[in-house]
Amino acid sequence: MVGFGPAEAPPSAVVKFVGAGTAACIADLLTFPLDTAKVRLQIQGEGKGAGASAVKYRGMFGTITTMVRTEGPRSLYSGLVAGLQRQMSFASVRIGLYDSVKQFYTRGSDCIGVGTRLLAGCTTGAMAVALAQPTDVVKVRFQAQARSPGESRRYCSTIDAYKTIAKEEGVHGLWKGTAPNIARNAIVNCTELVTYDLIKDTLLKSTPLTDNLPCHFVSAFGAGLCTTVIASPVDVVKTRYMNSSPGQYGGVLNCAASMLTKEGPRSFYKGFLPSFLRLGSWNVVMFVTYEQLKRAMMAANHKSTN
Repeated sequence: MVGFGPAEAPPSAVVKFVGAGTAACIADLLTFPLDTAKVRLQIQGEGKGAGASAVKYRGMFGTITTMVRTEGPRSLYSGLVAGLQRQMSFASVRIGLYDSVKQFYTRGSDCIGVGTRLLAGCTTGAMAVALAQPTDVVKVRFQAQARSPGESRRYCSTIDAYKTIAKEEGVHGLWKGTAPNIARNAIVNCTELVTYDLIKDTLLKSTPLTDNLPCHFVSAFGAGLCTTVIASPVDVVKTRYMNSSPGQYGGVLNCAASMLTKEGPRSFYKGFLPSFLRLGSWNVVMFVTYEQLKRAMMAANHKSTN
């Protein structure tokens, strides 16, 4: 991503890789309850009609309040371990390698068009899903399980979840929903990274803002809003399909068709507000932290070589 002048060497691929994974973990720690609320709202009404009897959660804050009251505060962080595992592998690839892949497609040229940015975003998004899909499946399963105090857990631990899914559904069960996840993350990655890139470029060229915190904040917030609007339908289908029991849906398209016929078009935007609040805040924390980590790691590396 832009922001380093000709006199300042850009960060290495290793710095970006480690920085992106670390920043994403910090962002997840701060926004995980919002992500859990989003998942609960997305699966609400699954396999039922859209009537009032199917409604347990109402709105983001209502969902969080209900979960704390019925399951305890720890339920908001159910699946956090898998979430952090996901970010260290997933974000490191999709964000940390984005600039390197972008440069690969342009053969090192400084002239980078929107098409190249989109292609790079699709590439790193698909690479990340191929690597981190099992962690995403386990995270969603933990977040989706509603449990009253004293009720037995579906999985005892993160490791148990990996083992149980592989045993009951086969190893391919850990890659369940790979197709919609690739679609979702191609959309998210392209929208998120390309929008951040473009907004940041525009701000640096057309406003008094410099490559610092205010510029990073505005760029990240805009990227979060655009990404939520575009990616929500695929995200809901992905969550539903990952959380489904074996044989519940005939496939991803069947899952989407079932949602449309039973719950209507609005079901594809279930959990939109927590999705936006989570993704918007996640983007702000992640990108701001990522930019600062890159500079700190570069400064430390520069000192060690002098």
